[in-house]
Amino acid sequence: MAQELAYVIITPYSLYKSRTGGIMARLLSRTGLDLTAARMFAPSHELVQKYSQVVVSANDPQDRRIQELIREYIAKKLAPEAKTGRRRRAMVLLFTGEDAVRKVRSVVGNFSEDGRTAGETIRDTYGDLILDEHDKVVYFEPAALAAPAIEEARVKLQLWSEFSDSDGGLLDSSIVALPGEKTERTLVLIKPENFRFPTGRPGNMVDLFSRAGLFIVGIKVLQMSVAQATEFYGPVKEVLRTKLQGMVGTRARAALEKDFGFGLPTADDRVLGEMVSPHFAENQFDNIVRFMAGRAPSECKPEQLNRPGTEKCIAIVYEGTDAVRKIRDVLGPTDPSKAPPGSIRREFGSNIMVNAAHASDSAENAQRELGIIGITQNGFRELVEQFYGK
Repeated sequence: MAQELAYVIITPYSLYKSRTGGIMARLLSRTGLDLTAARMFAPSHELVQKYSQVVVSANDPQDRRIQELIREYIAKKLAPEAKTGRRRRAMVLLFTGEDAVRKVRSVVGNFSEDGRTAGETIRDTYGDLILDEHDKVVYFEPAALAAPAIEEARVKLQLWSEFSDSDGGLLDSSIVALPGEKTERTLVLIKPENFRFPTGRPGNMVDLFSRAGLFIVGIKVLQMSVAQATEFYGPVKEVLRTKLQGMVGTRARAALEKDFGFGLPTADDRVLGEMVSPHFAENQFDNIVRFMAGRAPSECKPEQLNRPGTEKCIAIVYEGTDAVRKIRDVLGPTDPSKAPPGSIRREFGSNIMVNAAHASDSAENAQRELGIIGITQNGFRELVEQFYGK
């Protein structure tokens, strides 16, 4: 069966209520599809108008009344706020795989007017259709939007792709700080070990990060090149050379004593550390880059350094007051064995390298890291054009 491209739009209300992680976890674990691209949007009136005009479909299993509710919802709730003109946030996820459109829609689910739900779909859990005794709609929230058929996925994806530069990317002016508060941005990388097989782990982590009370303003599915990983983790190499010198010297002395069968003075630790630590640092750094990109610098020809790696990450930009500290508090320390209960690294990490996620340690470093991974690059449009042409 041919590969298909499917989308899910997580609504502004779902984002605002921090339901993003739960929705992502359902999609990743239950579809078995490959999350290939993701992009934040702040839809303009023009995008919303055009999207609402194509949302009603003869292929949709939901009846016409439900579809009209969705059309009305899009026109009102995805559009900029009426009073302030401020644009709302929406997240679009792209999945590839066999039978992708049907699989995604089955996990998103459909509404029925009898209101029966079983908690099986995203809309069962996070959506609402409430009617009064006169069959009048009291409240409606679809939680997520997805196409019912392949051709409609194409039409709608090409529309969102058309606006992906003007309305999408790293969002500005979408978050309002309280008087006297200063917002900052920080980067989270959900690391490659969470994508070895279909699992809800990445979404579950996003759910835990929501405890920080911050706002997602950027997202990208990333396959780090060796060059990107080398630059991204460059500051770590010097730390490995200097801070671990004492430990390396002690271990080197112990290894020599065991091999030769006689003791050495502890004063030799310093000399051994100076000799061995540069080689140890280089080896450890190669392991880090290989873990993040699939290959170490020493394993690449020069022309291969900038090619996308074989390992997948999700890069997420959070914005809010004291964002760096709040995210790192939820993440926990580098060593999962020292992380407090309930932290992400305690729940999902295995060791110092395979420790679930990375988070920037300062707002300045966040800016550096965002530049390295190319957070504003439009992989969303590239993927849509790859499937459907320009």
